[in-house]
Amino acid sequence: MANLPEKNQDGKLAHEEEDPTLEKHNVVETRVVMGDEAFQQAMLKEPPIPWNAIAIQLYLISLIGFCCSTSNGYDSSLFGNLLNNKAFKDFFHVKNVGIWAGIVTSMNQIGGIAALPFVGPAIDTFGRRIGMIIGGVTITLGVILQGTCVSNRSIGQFMGGRFFMGMGITLIASAGPCYVIEVSHPAYRGVVTGLYNVFWPVGAIVASGASRGSHDMPSPITWTLPVWLQMLFPGIVVVGALFIPESPRWLYTNGKMDQARAFLVKYHGNGNPNSEWVTLQMNEYEQYLELEGADKRWWDYRALFKDRASRYRLMTNCLTALFGQWAGNGVVSYFLSAVLDTAGIKDSVTQGNLFVAMNAVQIIISGIGSLFVDKIGRRPMLFWVNVGCCICWIGVSAAAGIQDKTGSKASSVATVAMIYIFQAVYSFGWTPLQALYPVEVLSFEMRAKGMAFSSLFVNFGTLVNQFGFPVALEKIKWKTYLVFMVWCAVQAGIIWVLMPETKNRTLEELDDIFRAKDPRKASTEKKKLELDANANILAVGRDNEVD
Repeated sequence: MANLPEKNQDGKLAHEEEDPTLEKHNVVETRVVMGDEAFQQAMLKEPPIPWNAIAIQLYLISLIGFCCSTSNGYDSSLFGNLLNNKAFKDFFHVKNVGIWAGIVTSMNQIGGIAALPFVGPAIDTFGRRIGMIIGGVTITLGVILQGTCVSNRSIGQFMGGRFFMGMGITLIASAGPCYVIEVSHPAYRGVVTGLYNVFWPVGAIVASGASRGSHDMPSPITWTLPVWLQMLFPGIVVVGALFIPESPRWLYTNGKMDQARAFLVKYHGNGNPNSEWVTLQMNEYEQYLELEGADKRWWDYRALFKDRASRYRLMTNCLTALFGQWAGNGVVSYFLSAVLDTAGIKDSVTQGNLFVAMNAVQIIISGIGSLFVDKIGRRPMLFWVNVGCCICWIGVSAAAGIQDKTGSKASSVATVAMIYIFQAVYSFGWTPLQALYPVEVLSFEMRAKGMAFSSLFVNFGTLVNQFGFPVALEKIKWKTYLVFMVWCAVQAGIIWVLMPETKNRTLEELDDIFRAKDPRKASTEKKKLELDANANILAVGRDNEVD
């Protein structure tokens, strides 16, 4: 690899072993860094340009992928609002708490689980773009079934529409982050893929805005209008995906090496075929990507379990997916109406206004949080956001408990304020990392099928929320929040012990981290880089001050 330090079979720089007494007279600078040496040298020799015409074009391409994230956000906010809509509850004879509320909302997750066998074939066989299109078309079918059930007052048809919605959301939400993370420039992968999930609250605010705007309309328009608008973002994905380029990694592993290189030259090398970034990634594709891997066989899931590194990758993926659901955001999103009831706020118009305001807070805070995923790092960000959520649930529990006993206005305001603070804390850390980290820790061969497992754990976590917490809110009310308080602390401990850091490396370079005896420790090790005047790395050593 031109101008890049060579590695031996153990992943160490050759001159670290061959010449430990390297002459130091050419060293002009020493830097302490975390991450891979090849990535660091590319950053030094060819600093990426974030705002030229090519970079902006790539951001706009990623924007189509971002729209895949809106479907889940739209659905969770939509049903939080529908369970606040009297006409909807009367039509289906449900309340905003209890087992029937869970059944009405949970068909989405049941459909999502049914879609899992099709995720790998759709995304691996046909490509990331076609996978997004298949998901968008399936969502559209589900919306049509839901919207037309009014004519025959069929709750079965509505449930069927919810089922197809869940299938489509699983497909599109698996393909979207795979596409975005694979087309992003390595230097901006963290920020761009973190921004992907900012579109979750974008979908949510469109849903809550539509529900609030149609609140005073006659039945059934008051609830069918926001249901029909659920086709908006999937429609953008279906049309937009026809005109965007395919993932270079998918092109490479499917025998289209020239097209993969052309993509990298244009979008990562700014048209320079000799770009450090092009050379780095093409060499890594050749070294790490399997041309005959399990991703070519729709039925073959062995890549997810074939060795310790693969199992560790899958574990971190699935735990992150599950923990994101069980930090408490699910109950706030789907059952905010019931949560506000526990705070003494039962007026539907006031609740609708609070839905919109909360979604706006999510967009702003999650957008800010995505800008810090590279600065703070994935692992510390995941750890501290769970600590913060734990503290917030202590505040929510205390305020809601006082409100339940006294009914005071002050405790009601305090409960709502603490819920908003929780949502802000969650949005800052969890929202960007929910999309970034699970897909980032997977190798290309296991990425699509691994995201199916991620969706399985998301749906499992959400099903527990949807069946368990509406019943808990009905039976034990505010004491439900104590569960989240304890569990967020447990999640923080597990993350600190197990989760590796993934910043400052290309996706392929993460293979070396997960092959280490202790991936978490290997990922946080800092190194001293000794550089010459041309930013070539002369030697690499460990920083003894860092574990």
